[in-house]
Amino acid sequence: MSKLIILRSFTGLTLAFCGFTALAFGQGGGATSPAPAPGGNTGSAPGGGASIPGRGNNPGNTQPRMPDTPPPMEMPQPVFLSGKVQMDDGTPPPSSVIIERVCNGSVRPEGYTNAKGHFSFSLGQNNAVLADASNSGMSDMGGRMGGVPSNFGGLAGSRGQSTAINLMGCEIRANLPGFRSDVISLAGRRPMDNSEVGTIILHRMGKVEGYTFSGTSSYAPRDAKKAYEKGLDAVKKNKLEDAEVSLQKAVDIYPKYAVAWYELGTIYQKQKKLEDAARCYQEALKADGKYVSPYVQLTRLAASTQNWEMTADYSGKLLKLNPYVSPEMFFYSAVANLNIHKLDIAEEHAREGLKMDSQNRNPRMNQVLGVVLAQKSDFLGAAASMKTYLKLAPNAPDLEQVKKQLEEIEKQLPDAAASAKKPE
Repeated sequence: MSKLIILRSFTGLTLAFCGFTALAFGQGGGATSPAPAPGGNTGSAPGGGASIPGRGNNPGNTQPRMPDTPPPMEMPQPVFLSGKVQMDDGTPPPSSVIIERVCNGSVRPEGYTNAKGHFSFSLGQNNAVLADASNSGMSDMGGRMGGVPSNFGGLAGSRGQSTAINLMGCEIRANLPGFRSDVISLAGRRPMDNSEVGTIILHRMGKVEGYTFSGTSSYAPRDAKKAYEKGLDAVKKNKLEDAEVSLQKAVDIYPKYAVAWYELGTIYQKQKKLEDAARCYQEALKADGKYVSPYVQLTRLAASTQNWEMTADYSGKLLKLNPYVSPEMFFYSAVANLNIHKLDIAEEHAREGLKMDSQNRNPRMNQVLGVVLAQKSDFLGAAASMKTYLKLAPNAPDLEQVKKQLEEIEKQLPDAAASAKKPE
């Protein structure tokens, strides 16, 4: 088959996803995912029409009666939730954990735990979490991450029903890559109920060696921790130069402070100082080789320069340490291995990424798989994957290009079918 099947087109495809930030990646230090304040009570408006003097409400009025003012639309009252997350050994989580609401399979991040594992928030009110969650090209392709369809799990009320909240089929869970979370059902919960939902337990998954937090943090001296926390506070205020000074001080005091090296790298990356950023990520890995967050950023940096060998290397090491971090890493690995002609790995990782991406937030994974299968002469499978991509992303900017790819693949189908029928 002709090699016109898009090896070069993946340059633009990969770059489109370099801004992706998975929820868990900012958990190592917390600077990239600050905990939002609990949402405020919106209250509800009283219903009923008002008495309007001179318009039929007074017995002596001879003017024609005007219709009563319709009752105003009542706003739903918020549902507050509070509780805590702990590990299955009874200890608090080693880093900030995202609390997600899952309604009939649709996931929405709602809040974060504090340093002791406690959380408190109002459902649907924490826009800061949503901003973090939707910070990727992937989510844009498949709908904003965390969006909940209006037909279920909604918080919308109706006129005269300020407590008409439908949480049937909804539950909350904690999200920490490499750990399985217990869930707590929200079915039947009302605005005036006690906010306390209890404790969510996290269970360590087997065959996971790397995490989005670093064990070296617990050994940091007090002065290093103080400088690190000061740096995180400066990041939240967007004072990047002050953050750089404080984080540099933290690693000078404690060179094995992996999360501080990582956060310092993100500061340089935001300032487009990519060589300095890569150096900091490498220092983080020297301090803690099982801390996976630096691998995430190094993978993105390598992909942004189309260094497919390095992209495959970094993403491959990360996936060996922790395959549960994000489908994004399977996507990068699949694209990189396709470009360096390691098709078996590319196919395996594209399929694994699709399994993880159950909500189709990154439809292009199907396109990657289609190209891989076409390169392996599985034209029937390639055509099916391409059609799935076109179905999931009907407004994709590369729509015409993908249609041409599909046409080229379908031209091979008769020959492929004939070859399959030939006796051995």
